[in-house]
Amino acid sequence: MKQTTAEKFGFVPSSGAIYRNLKPATLLEHAIRRGEGHLSKSGALVVYTGTRTGRSAKDKFIVDSRGVHDQIAWGKVNVPVDQEVFDDLYHRVLLHFSQQDVYVVNGYAGASPEYAIQFRIVTELASQALFIHQLLRRPTDEQLITFKSEYTVLVAPTFKCVPERDHTNSDAAIMLDLEHKRIIIVGTQYSGEIKKSIFSIMNYILPSRGVFPMHCSANIGADGKTAIFFGLSGTGKTTISAVPERRLIGDDEHGWADDEVFNFEGGCYAKCIDLSEEHEPDIYRAIRFGSLVENVVLDPDSRELDFADDSLTMNTRVAYPIDYIDNIEPSGRGAVPSTVIFLTADAYGVLPPVSKLTLDQARYYFLSGYTSKVAGTEMGIEEPVPTFSTCFGEPFLPLDPIVYAKMLKEKVEAAGADVFLVNTGWNGKGKRMAIKHTRAMVDAALNGQLSEEAGVEFVTDPYFGLAVPTTCPNVPDEVLIPSRSWDDHDAYEAAAKKLAGMFRQNFEAKYDHVPEEVKAAGPIA
Repeated sequence: MKQTTAEKFGFVPSSGAIYRNLKPATLLEHAIRRGEGHLSKSGALVVYTGTRTGRSAKDKFIVDSRGVHDQIAWGKVNVPVDQEVFDDLYHRVLLHFSQQDVYVVNGYAGASPEYAIQFRIVTELASQALFIHQLLRRPTDEQLITFKSEYTVLVAPTFKCVPERDHTNSDAAIMLDLEHKRIIIVGTQYSGEIKKSIFSIMNYILPSRGVFPMHCSANIGADGKTAIFFGLSGTGKTTISAVPERRLIGDDEHGWADDEVFNFEGGCYAKCIDLSEEHEPDIYRAIRFGSLVENVVLDPDSRELDFADDSLTMNTRVAYPIDYIDNIEPSGRGAVPSTVIFLTADAYGVLPPVSKLTLDQARYYFLSGYTSKVAGTEMGIEEPVPTFSTCFGEPFLPLDPIVYAKMLKEKVEAAGADVFLVNTGWNGKGKRMAIKHTRAMVDAALNGQLSEEAGVEFVTDPYFGLAVPTTCPNVPDEVLIPSRSWDDHDAYEAAAKKLAGMFRQNFEAKYDHVPEEVKAAGPIA
């Protein structure tokens, strides 16, 4: 629906038009007509986000207002900004919008009606309106009539900050005003900033309502049992959870209430570097009309996408509504989890491919949130670089991490869930874990086949103290014990001690205030 003034949003009278809640086909048409992107052969809209092809972590701020000051875990992640600075920038973004066309998308986060939060996103790009329309949960036409947003998100990629004037670190800024329920995203076209800002809001609100917010995927088996998969980028979270024999609840963000798990989103935002129909058929087939593809090289003549080309970025992405996947749970809801899996990609070759965690170990490894960047993926990286992202989602956690770790413990205990650590990384020979073996280990964990009750013998890892099964269906025994993949035992010991030391150093620096039993659940050598 087209309107000619923006007075409802506090703009000065607008010279442009406001387009509210357009359908995906119309948004795609607008984006192409405005030169925002190109149509691929499969019908997806392909856009390029310029120099910013990922999140701008150093450009994120939270308003340090009286109403939220004592709740926020201030530091390098949650950087404070004054209310006056935010207000000044907010009004200049409104003025920026008043001079052009804008798109308004109303949607909500949270498949559970009891905990759903309503958002209004205002953006200058039809392509970003398409993105968030597909990512949020979509109100019906009837619901839109009475829709009342709780949070407003202004997204202006072409608005450039002036650091000296705007108190920013660059020409981009992502600012959250939690007390007044407003978000500004400027200077970046990377759409993941919209998604993750909304996720940050959910992480702020839901704990006070008794819901544990999680950066995880979730699915349901034929037996009705739910599993959740925590993991950072590159660990296989989306790939492992989207399987034919289990219905996908969601691939990235969920809440764990007392009686259910529910998806925050109505879509998926999947990495597609080296994507193939053979290895990830669900994601591959979801790239069609209505999908938004970011930074994948498009052949101008054939209009074919080159998923292997990383010349723009390794972080190529596709956004699509979840119902583009065949095997989903349409309600976006499931029972409380029976199994919790932490995914990590260890490039040192020393973490066990699968291990069962005690409750204290679960809190330790949840707080650690470990994975590793690999040599060659970034300039200057010549050996594996450990990444410790608190609770597998540190950039999006406004509250003290102990709040989330405490909720993990409470929810796991109440559900009687089993917790496993699964390493999808590399072995001592420098080879990535075979996906068929990882899937077999995950299947065994979900089916109760990795337990003493099932007759499985466990040994204790000599460096990390983890309970490692000596057998697993459809996995060679030698794969399960890390040291067996190494030809040089001294080199294995050195690598294991090095990584164990990194765990301890990270934990001591960040979590001095956690209970002693959690500190003691880390590496033992």
